[in-house]
Amino acid sequence: MEVDAIVVGLGPGGEEVAGRLAESGFEVVGIEAELVGGECPYWGCIPSKMMVRASDLLAEGRRISGNAGSSVITPDWSPVARRIRDEATDSWNDQVAVDRFEGKGGTFIRGRARVVGTTSVEVEGQTVTARQALVLATGARAWIPPMFRDVPHWTNRDAIAAETLPGSLLVVGGGAIGLEIGQAMARFGVEVTIIEMGDRLVGPEEPEASALITEILRREGMAVHTGVKIERVEGWGDTGATVHLGDGSSLSAERMLVATGRRTDLGGLGVGALGLDESAAGLPVDARMRVMPGVWGVGDVTGKGAFTHVAMYQARICVADILGHPIGEADYRALPRVTFTDPEIGSVGLTEADARRGEGQVTVMHESIASSARGWIHKGEGFVKLVAQDGVVVGATSMGPSGGEVLGLLALAVHARIPVATLKEMIYAYPTFYRAIDSALWA
Repeated sequence: MEVDAIVVGLGPGGEEVAGRLAESGFEVVGIEAELVGGECPYWGCIPSKMMVRASDLLAEGRRISGNAGSSVITPDWSPVARRIRDEATDSWNDQVAVDRFEGKGGTFIRGRARVVGTTSVEVEGQTVTARQALVLATGARAWIPPMFRDVPHWTNRDAIAAETLPGSLLVVGGGAIGLEIGQAMARFGVEVTIIEMGDRLVGPEEPEASALITEILRREGMAVHTGVKIERVEGWGDTGATVHLGDGSSLSAERMLVATGRRTDLGGLGVGALGLDESAAGLPVDARMRVMPGVWGVGDVTGKGAFTHVAMYQARICVADILGHPIGEADYRALPRVTFTDPEIGSVGLTEADARRGEGQVTVMHESIASSARGWIHKGEGFVKLVAQDGVVVGATSMGPSGGEVLGLLALAVHARIPVATLKEMIYAYPTFYRAIDSALWA
C-alpha cells in the first residue's frame, strides 16, 4: 500500500495529525495498536478527573459542618465506575473515534507497526509506504521497575477500570498519577499509603507545594513515606503485596498501584531502521517536529512532556509543516502542568531553583491563596508564587482551589514575557481566587 502520509499511533496528537491531513486531501493511513484516542480519554485525563470530581464532592460534603449545617456522607464507588465505563470510555470501545477518522477520509489499520525505512512501516503482515510524510506518535506506557513486575500490581489503567475498591492500597510513586488516584480512593474509604523514594512528593514542583500537599494528605488520613529505599517486594494471594523498606519495616495492602513514571518504547517502534538510538528517552525532533526529512514525531514519544496539551500543540506544528503552512516553532518555556489533587497544583515555566541556576537577578513573590477574599471565604489552602528574572516573569505556581484555572493568567505571563511592572498595572476582578496574584506582586 502506498499513500501520502502514514501516522503511527492515534493518541491525541496522532489522531489530530491524521484527521487534519485527511481533511486537507491527503491519502492517510492511521495505525493504532490499542484504542484510537490514546491514554487520555480511556485511562488518563478524562476518567481520572471523573474520579477526582467525585472525591471532591465527598470532601465538600464533609465541609458542610460549621459552614452550612450538617451532613452524613455515604461514599459509593459504583456511580463513579459506571460513569467512567459508560460516559467516558464506552466500555473501552473506540468505534466512535475510528468512525470519526474514517469519516474524514482516512484509512484505519489496527495493529502494531514497526518502522522499516524512512518512508515505510510494516503492520499486520503488510508494508505501507508514505509518499510525503511518516509521523510517529506512539506515546508512552507506564514503566514498572523490575522488582515489581512479578508481583500482583495495578497500573493507572487497572485503577481507572476498577469496578470495586480494595480495602487498602499501596501507591508506589508520589507524582501526579499516584497522588490523584490515591487521594480520590482515600476519600472513598480506602486505606491509602504512599511510598516515594525521592525526598518529597511531586518532586518537579516547588518545595512549598510538596510540603503542603504532604501535610494535607496526612491530615486526610493517608500515610506518606518519602525518601525511602525499597529493598524487595513480595506478593500474597492473588492481589496483595508487601513492600520491604531499607529500615527493616514493611508495608502491606490488598492492592498495589505502581505509578513510577512512563517511558517510550523506541525499540518496539523500530526506529533503529532510521539510524536512531532505540534506547533514547524520546525521538530527536526539531522545533517543527521533524526527526529527519520526511519523518516527524508528535506527543509523548518526543520526550517533551507527557501531556495531552503538548501532543496537541505539537500536532498543530507538525500538520502546518507537512502542508507547508506558516507557523511558529515549538517553544516549551511556558509549558503548563497541573496536578489535580485537592488543592490543585498548577505550575508553568521555571521553578525558583531553576531560575537561580541561570543568569540574571531573581525575584520571588509569594502569597497565600487566602490573601484573596475568595480564598478566605473558601478557607482555601495554597499559595501563588511568581519567579522573575530581571523583572520578567519566567515561572509561577498556583496552588489552591481551581489552581489549574488560576494558572492560565500566569502561563500567559511566562509565554508573553510580561514584566512584573505590567502585571502590577492590571485590574484584578474582586473577589476572585486570582486576586492572590495581585497580592503576591505587592507583598
